[in-house]
Amino acid sequence: MVKKLRVADSSRAGRYAFIAGVLLAIIIGFYSDMEPNVRYGVSVVLVLLGLLVGFLNITTAETVPFLVAAIALMGGNTIIAVAVVPGFLGEILANVLAYIGLFVAPAALVVALKTIYALAERR
Repeated sequence: MVKKLRVADSSRAGRYAFIAGVLLAIIIGFYSDMEPNVRYGVSVVLVLLGLLVGFLNITTAETVPFLVAAIALMGGNTIIAVAVVPGFLGEILANVLAYIGLFVAPAALVVALKTIYALAERR
C-alpha cells in the first residue's frame, strides 16, 4: 500500500533538503582540487536538493523575499569573495559561494516558474 505524503512530511523533507544543501555546499567548497566526476556528482546532488527546496519549502508569501535574496546571493558572489578576501581563504570563500549559488539557482527557477504560472492563471 502506498502511503500518502502529508503536508507536515513534505515541509520536513524540504527543511532537511535545505539544511543538507547548505551544509554540502559549505563542506565541498573547501575542496578545490576535486576530480571532475566528483564535482559533477556533487553538482547534480546540489541541483536536485535545490529543486526539492523550490517545490517544498517556498510558500506564496515567501516568493518575493526568496527571489530577491536569491538574486542578491547569485549576483557577483564570487567576485566579492575574491576581491574582499584575497589568497587561499578568498578561493575557499568563492568556492563555497559558488556551490551555494548552484544550490539556490534551481530553487529560484522553480519559484519563479510557479509565480509566473500563478500570474498567468489569474487572467
